[in-house]
Amino acid sequence: MSKAIPRLMSHTLIITEKPQAALKIASALAEGKIESHEENKVPYYTIKRNKSALVVCCAIGHLYTVTEKEKKWSYPAFDLKWGETQKETNRFLGVIKKLATNADSFIVACDYDIEGEVIGLNVLRFACNQKDARRMKFSTLTQEELIESYEHVLPTIDWGQANAGEARHFLDYLWGINLSRALINAIRSTGRFQILSIGRVQGPALKIIVDREKLIRAFVPEKFWQIELPEFVAWHKQERFDKESAERIAKKIKNKVGIVKNVIKKILDVEPPAPFDLTSLQLEAYKHLGLSPKQTMVLAQALYIGSYISYPRTSSQKLPASIGYNKILDKLSKNKKYTLLIKDLIEGKRDLKPHEGKKSDPAHPAVYPTGETPKDIDKKGLQLYDLIVRRFLATFSVDAKRESITNELDICGELFVNNGIKTIFDGWFKFYRPKLEEREAIKLVAGQKIKVKDVKVHEKETKPERRFTQASIVKELDKKNLGTKSTRADIIENLYKRFYVKDTSIEATELGIKTIETLNKYCPLILDEKLTRHFELDMEKIRKKKKKVETVLAEAKKVLEKMLTDFKKNEKDIGEELAKANLQTMDIMNTLSACSCKKGNLKIKYSRKTKRYFVACSNYPECRVIYSLPPGSAKAIGQTCKCGFPIVLVLRAGKRPWRFCINPECPDRIKYLNAKKERA
Repeated sequence: MSKAIPRLMSHTLIITEKPQAALKIASALAEGKIESHEENKVPYYTIKRNKSALVVCCAIGHLYTVTEKEKKWSYPAFDLKWGETQKETNRFLGVIKKLATNADSFIVACDYDIEGEVIGLNVLRFACNQKDARRMKFSTLTQEELIESYEHVLPTIDWGQANAGEARHFLDYLWGINLSRALINAIRSTGRFQILSIGRVQGPALKIIVDREKLIRAFVPEKFWQIELPEFVAWHKQERFDKESAERIAKKIKNKVGIVKNVIKKILDVEPPAPFDLTSLQLEAYKHLGLSPKQTMVLAQALYIGSYISYPRTSSQKLPASIGYNKILDKLSKNKKYTLLIKDLIEGKRDLKPHEGKKSDPAHPAVYPTGETPKDIDKKGLQLYDLIVRRFLATFSVDAKRESITNELDICGELFVNNGIKTIFDGWFKFYRPKLEEREAIKLVAGQKIKVKDVKVHEKETKPERRFTQASIVKELDKKNLGTKSTRADIIENLYKRFYVKDTSIEATELGIKTIETLNKYCPLILDEKLTRHFELDMEKIRKKKKKVETVLAEAKKVLEKMLTDFKKNEKDIGEELAKANLQTMDIMNTLSACSCKKGNLKIKYSRKTKRYFVACSNYPECRVIYSLPPGSAKAIGQTCKCGFPIVLVLRAGKRPWRFCINPECPDRIKYLNAKKERA
């Protein structure tokens, strides 16, 4: 591999989004040898195709970010520009700029979506000094599709996507930087400091969670009673009674003879599912595999980069015939895991057509497997791949059939019901089995006499709505058209990072609740779903070239000016309320357990002197109980070790989170540390 950029003759420069994609594209397009090069640990490739010289280079995601023209801590801040991200980007930009010097034409081959278009546009205009370029459009990184994309390259980048993407970046930055600074400055006005944030979508998303939390906390359960005939697994048709009525009916029917009034049988046809769009993939991965939306996105991206699935960031539930159903099925059948399933699927079928959903996406079809067998993929990645394959196969299958049986029992004029439901024909369930209840009904005949020997009266109470999970809140944001398919998982992650929410069953913290209450009181426009949705629709109009970027940004600035004026008027009050809520939240979230002194609680604390977290009693200095923690930030997770001591989650940059027992004599901790020393 060459370590420095050679002197290149005129060539076409192909710009990709990530290093793995660059290698895939170079390998697919090369006619003959691929020459691999590297400068400053940045790879690129020179190849020949149709006697033309091609150079394939890569970005590493966004090489440019929105920033202020002049850095300041005040608000409002409206003068923005694109600047280099200054992380890993300098070395990538250095290589791209050198390769662009002798290039006589350019092709953008970033992911075909809004973000990919913005990445390509910025590299073109800032690193390559170009106004436009040709555009490769593909949904998979398979050799066949990449060649097809190159041979039918589009004459320009997708300006609708590029402008919509740029507008979104500017809009989100305007919202985020101004409102977050307003929050931080409000707390500063009280003499305290805390990093808080709120965004264009983050605010309404948090409000949805807080509104649900308030309903749960305000909920007052009501008692009710139900009547059961245990020997017939039958319940009274009227679902709720007061205690007196339930006991009266139970007494009335006990040891009495009744009759089977009706036996109602129904055959239910269950249609195959639609193929996955990103949101439904995240929901099903959470339900079947326990993966968070963010984890699903990371794993799906790895499968896409490996050429194993199509582009996952899609809103489509449609599979066009152009993807080649039979070709994919033929490839999948080579994988022993799916051989018999595919044989069963295609047996006797002349024409394969998928069952599609309503949603579509102008850029990409639904998520589907390419047929390539995964290699070097971890267990969770393989599980997600299997879920995608099985869903794909199920869409081509036939309806499943379920039999529902309802036995209606008349006991002295009181109606009871025994229900059963079971699958009688698998159909598409063979390929992708949903979580469905299978329950046998009691075998009875209409007109049959029955004697009631036992009656049970059950005391129950009403329950509040369930809290959101990470998957269900993503679904709710999708339903309300808040955020995009690509950003929703990150928005939820940020709510956790800012301590606005906690736990897998998402509970709003005191800080999250108070932030929403305070903003709702002094500046409700920040949390307005309709306003957020309005700008989402505006960006779609930009993509369709029905509205200009400048018009949308000008309107956004006017709205922000009004918000920030209202905010400034009440800055001190807002700061006091948020600072108090933040202290309460941190106190709750940093508490581990009762201390052995029985006069205080063990809490996670931070030493400014050593710049390390540690655990100590809240009753310090009277109590001197203290435990050291390894380097990194520490977080209480409400878990206890087998030894009885609390476990702390230690977060370290670039490393996996460590579930750390604070007990220095814990056998598991000692065993782990010894094993770690041996590996070193």
